[in-house]
Amino acid sequence: MQRLCFSLAGVFGLAAVGLAAIGAHLPMDAPEMVRSVAMLLGWHAPALIGLGLWNRRQGFLVAGVLALGMILFAGAVLFRAFGGTSLGPVAPAGGMVLMAGWALLALLAWRR
Repeated sequence: MQRLCFSLAGVFGLAAVGLAAIGAHLPMDAPEMVRSVAMLLGWHAPALIGLGLWNRRQGFLVAGVLALGMILFAGAVLFRAFGGTSLGPVAPAGGMVLMAGWALLALLAWRR
């Protein structure tokens, strides 16, 4: 049951980040960008707590990948929202790292 829960969490997290990335390309003003980042960070924080409780080396690997993705994605979006300047491919790269982290969780949940 634990494997199923972790695997589903990975799949759902992957889908959420992908949908957030699609939504990021729709017209949006700065306050909405900030709210989107706050939401993204808000639901990744409990994931990191859960991964810390997993007591498996793989959990710490996934947590590191998710943290890196959050820093890149959120940082780039907030920089654009507050500074008006795009950091180029940093936000999409961060989103891809986040998606890779969630996919990694889904796969590693089934390893012994």
